[in-house]
Amino acid sequence: MIKNPECLKSLNDRLKKTEHPDIEKNFRILDSLYDEALYLGIFPLNDPLSGIEIDIKIAKVLNSV
Repeated sequence: MIKNPECLKSLNDRLKKTEHPDIEKNFRILDSLYDEALYLGIFPLNDPLSGIEIDIKIAKVLNSV
C-alpha cells in the first residue's frame, strides 16, 4: 500500500523528465520474456479459449460494479 501518493507522483514525474524510453532495451526485455514463456511451456497455447468462461464471469462482475 502506498502511504504517500504525492511522493510517488513526484518521483514518477522526475523520472519521466530525466529518462527517455529505450526501444531496443524494451524489445530485448520482450524477447527475453517470450523466450522464458516458451521455456516454461506457456506458449504456444494448447487451447487458447480454455478458461474463457471464467474470464467472462469476472468481466461481468467487474462491469456490473
